[in-house]
Amino acid sequence: MALPMRRVLIVSPHFPPVNTADMQRVRMLLPFFQQNGWLAEVLTVSPEQIASPRDPWLLQGIPDDIPVHEAKALGLAWSRIPGLGSLGFRATRALAKTGDALLAERKFDLIYFSTTVFPVHKLGPRWKKKFGVPFVMDYQDPWVNDYYREHPEITPPGGRLKYGIVDRLHRRMEPAVLRECAGITSVSEAYPRQLASRYPDISIPPALVQAFPGAKRDFERLDTVSITDVFDKSDGNIHWLYIGRGGADMATALRGLFAAIRDHADEDLRKRLRLHFIGTSYAVAGTGVKTVSPIAAEFGLENIVLENPDRMAYSKTLQCLREADALIVPGSNDPAYTASKIYPYLLARRPLLAIFHRQSSVVDLIGQVDGAVCASFESDDSAETIAERIREQWLSNKNHARVVDLDEAAFSGYTDAGCAKQLANFFNEITAGA
Repeated sequence: MALPMRRVLIVSPHFPPVNTADMQRVRMLLPFFQQNGWLAEVLTVSPEQIASPRDPWLLQGIPDDIPVHEAKALGLAWSRIPGLGSLGFRATRALAKTGDALLAERKFDLIYFSTTVFPVHKLGPRWKKKFGVPFVMDYQDPWVNDYYREHPEITPPGGRLKYGIVDRLHRRMEPAVLRECAGITSVSEAYPRQLASRYPDISIPPALVQAFPGAKRDFERLDTVSITDVFDKSDGNIHWLYIGRGGADMATALRGLFAAIRDHADEDLRKRLRLHFIGTSYAVAGTGVKTVSPIAAEFGLENIVLENPDRMAYSKTLQCLREADALIVPGSNDPAYTASKIYPYLLARRPLLAIFHRQSSVVDLIGQVDGAVCASFESDDSAETIAERIREQWLSNKNHARVVDLDEAAFSGYTDAGCAKQLANFFNEITAGA
């Protein structure tokens, strides 16, 4: 017997046309909620109050019958005041007010926070107490991150002082919210384990481990987008591409890659090769700091490694992935790191090299579905050790010019439709006893 339709309020402060990574799960899964027994409504922040680029293309494919409620946050002028510019500070009160009105007006069975604007999650206990609605939290990144404590040699984003203040606040907020939470989704198996270790006195709620899905339909509905400002396919060069964040934690993978290229015997490839690293910083356009180019310079590759820290429209990102000669995805030296961006890279069907820590879920994924060459590394591997693997698996056998077949059947569980079904079933389990 089919369950009656249930209603979920999805809290995603970033939402199309705003172009940020943390709204992608919601954007891709929304079209499949109703067929899996859930009526979805979205609570977001008005795009005018968000200091992020926009891509109107992202609005395509979102069903017209899904209500999207925009809260009016404090304006961007507040961003100029130190400590008060974050979206979490500016939007929480507005989201609370709009959410109160929605929850009072009609019955919701569940609230789902899918955002890396973590201070917003504290509305979960508020609404649970006031309206009796359980909530689920989406851990796309760790709310509290021990990485920079374990690696004091690396300067955290925003500097040590700002990071230290924010970290202290988050360590106070997270356990209070977690105690009231009915379930969590996580892009990494490591995050629930970290929560259990950090808070041994808290009963960690059920968890669904699910990275962002792959959406083949995104590629199918791409309009022709000019990418000549990124690379020109007719210039006689060989263009390899990475689009995504950079950072000091990717230095291990990058040094292995650059050492492999520097010492590769194919002189023609080295002469014609251009490596493009795009969108490596989350900073406002024009203010991002390059984190890849300085490493390339260590290996004498500054003339062929081209880095632009500015973020790119998602539609243009997909067009670039589809037209590059080959794709490179460097991973973090943090074993818990998983790159949800790996799915569009796999679906672009280009030669693909993934360089990830052996314990990363990406290594297991590629082992299941193929679609890429995976050069994995251990925490104590040297750049030369990683470089030798890359030369053997990617360069010497010319895999950089061949597309690895993707196992479509094995990949089906990682698609937007497959992930939506899994998430709906998880919601059913969470609300079964409510």
